[in-house]
Amino acid sequence: MEITQEKPIEETRILVVDDDEQNVELLEAYLSDAGYQVLRALDGVSALKVISSEDPDLVLLDIMMPDISGYEVCKRVKGDAKTARMPVLMVTALGALADIEKGIEAGTDDFLTKPINRLELLARVRSLMRTRHLQSELDRTLAYLRELEK
Repeated sequence: MEITQEKPIEETRILVVDDDEQNVELLEAYLSDAGYQVLRALDGVSALKVISSEDPDLVLLDIMMPDISGYEVCKRVKGDAKTARMPVLMVTALGALADIEKGIEAGTDDFLTKPINRLELLARVRSLMRTRHLQSELDRTLAYLRELEK
């Protein structure tokens, strides 16, 4: 069984979801300058459509949005077997412990507080992508071992 390398940055697709166009543009600038491919959505409904059709590697998700909140989007992503392992990084101006608790209950993998610090954003994205890669390797290894047992 061969161990694969992490996906190259330029092949990593990140969905940025925020109802504030300026926030989307800022995150897009930080991420694309680092070499990532950026997908965009301005609300929860659009985010779910992009997730379904584009299968991004990571979702950066604002919490406070009209119609469907970031919490609800996260719950739906984590509740679907096809997307349950997709990392979600909630990006929020909310900082109260209750808000963080609600995000954890929704299934978020990490939080980032506004205003966004570029270095912190990129460090968390790298960390979540590394974790996703290791989880994929573990899944492949377990599948391989199950096949050997047969």
